[in-house]
Amino acid sequence: MTYTAQERENIRGDLVEAGRSDPRIIGAALTGSAATGGEDPWSDVDLLFGLRDAAELPAVLADWTSRMYSRHGALHHLDVPFGGAVYRVFLLQSTLQVDLAFAPSAEFGARAPSFRLLFGSASELAPAPPPSAEHLIGLAWLHAVHARSCIARGRLWQGEYMISGVRDHVLSLACLRHGLPALQGRGMDRLPVELTAPLEGALVQRLDANELRRALRVAVSALLAEMRLVNEPLARRLQGPLTELAAM
Repeated sequence: MTYTAQERENIRGDLVEAGRSDPRIIGAALTGSAATGGEDPWSDVDLLFGLRDAAELPAVLADWTSRMYSRHGALHHLDVPFGGAVYRVFLLQSTLQVDLAFAPSAEFGARAPSFRLLFGSASELAPAPPPSAEHLIGLAWLHAVHARSCIARGRLWQGEYMISGVRDHVLSLACLRHGLPALQGRGMDRLPVELTAPLEGALVQRLDANELRRALRVAVSALLAEMRLVNEPLARRLQGPLTELAAM
């Protein structure tokens, strides 16, 4: 890591002041770990800005992107759209990640606890809903089906990817059941060790068809166990087919 906490704070402060000076911006908020007091040496800069006029979004993005490259040493960026907002994520020369989100005024507000208003006023927004257990179960069995066919076809890299998908969706299901964040692995490290330890067996150790079959059996067994806790009737319906495909 080549940036310090003070350097990160200086960049964040500069961007907040730039927001106060931009007449197109009506408010700014801290998001991410800084908004909840959880910032550590590896945290990013996460800022959300509200726009006076949604039609100005392209011009605002262009101007602020130019600022990030010329003033803060940005090397590259990518966009993550969400509703009417755009999250533009920058990688700086220092390896610091800076996430700048720009939202129409109607979408400038808290969707999660990680929101702290710095200036302006925020809209009252409904919290973003977590994924449903049924959706995560569907994604898990879908990855299991594809893992089987990948192994049979000798596509071992793709098979490993699919087995990892089964395992990760099982962990997301467990996060949902324990009231933890279920997206992007954010709650996984807070799960009880007695739940996560057996899933270490679903890690593929080498690119070998027999090893992938072994890891798939562990992942499917864990999926069925988690399903029984959240949807017993569905687990009964899927147990036969899932057990069969894992026994290939």
